Amino acid sequence: MTVTDIPLQMTASVLTGAKALKVEQVPVPAYASDEVLIKISAVGVCGSDTHYYRHGEAGGFVVKEPMILGHECSGVIVAVGSDVPESRIGERVAIEPQRNCRRCRECMAGRYNLCPYMEFYATPPIDGSFAEYAVIRTEFAHKVPDSMSDEAAALLEPLSVAITTMRKAGIVPGSSILIAGAGPIGIICAQTAKAFGAAEIIVTDLVPERRERALRYGATRVIDPVETDVATAGLDVNAFVDASGAARAVYSGIQAVRPAGTAVLVGLGSSEMVLPVEHIQNREVSVTGIFRYTDTWPAAIHLVSTGQIELDSLVTGKFDLDHAGEALESDLNPESLKSIVYPRAGGK
Repeated sequence: MTVTDIPLQMTASVLTGAKALKVEQVPVPAYASDEVLIKISAVGVCGSDTHYYRHGEAGGFVVKEPMILGHECSGVIVAVGSDVPESRIGERVAIEPQRNCRRCRECMAGRYNLCPYMEFYATPPIDGSFAEYAVIRTEFAHKVPDSMSDEAAALLEPLSVAITTMRKAGIVPGSSILIAGAGPIGIICAQTAKAFGAAEIIVTDLVPERRERALRYGATRVIDPVETDVATAGLDVNAFVDASGAARAVYSGIQAVRPAGTAVLVGLGSSEMVLPVEHIQNREVSVTGIFRYTDTWPAAIHLVSTGQIELDSLVTGKFDLDHAGEALESDLNPESLKSIVYPRAGGK
């Protein structure tokens, strides 16, 4: 494909209201001098996508006008800006779906994920990648090896969330960790904890099928939180990670953390929760959130390329743009884990 072959219009799945998607022809995005134009190959469906689809908001961000969903994506560079080497054309890449300002206090400190001027794919009002093409700055288009599938390259994004989580949790060889929720992020966190050297990886989930799946992806033990209260089970873990967003899971999980341990809140849930403050104070438990990621893609590519993390087998559903709504509802099936949308007629 040459620049002259790039169309002016592209097909995209546009969110127009709650549970309302419309496949439309929209302009192919223009790219600046430091950006690349990417033909999208595969897009993973994230929990935030389903929140926007069902509720019109996620994590405090509200959809006020039509928007293209999707931020877990991979593709091929088909055009480059004037400041980008033409040799990049044809590269298969995983997209780190954000554009920071590079000038504010947070960016200058290396915390570009906290940039107040961040433009993040599929976060209002920025469009995402349920479309044939997308634009990103060249440094956020990460080249992937030929051995990596389009699907795995797209799922480097949630893996980056898990890497950030393990770093925040302080996971080192020999650590113990409790993970609440065996959905996509919980399963990827379990794998990542193992890759970081955790010796004990305990996963809780209400659904038996999900608990069984967690055992196949790194968990050393699974718990039904209805039958066992982790707060009083004597787990005494180094770190607790909530990947469920459930208030009860957060309250109990924090109480399973040993003195000077860490609790990391990842899951999307209620904007307000009750916390076990006495336990946090008396044990000096550090409670933190995570918001996206910084400088994680090289580690993510390495972990997948060396076989320490398995992503392809997480894919349980494949959909074209005409069926993106089905992809966004697939999480209602307990046997579903990760759905992929392909921005071409007829799917992949």
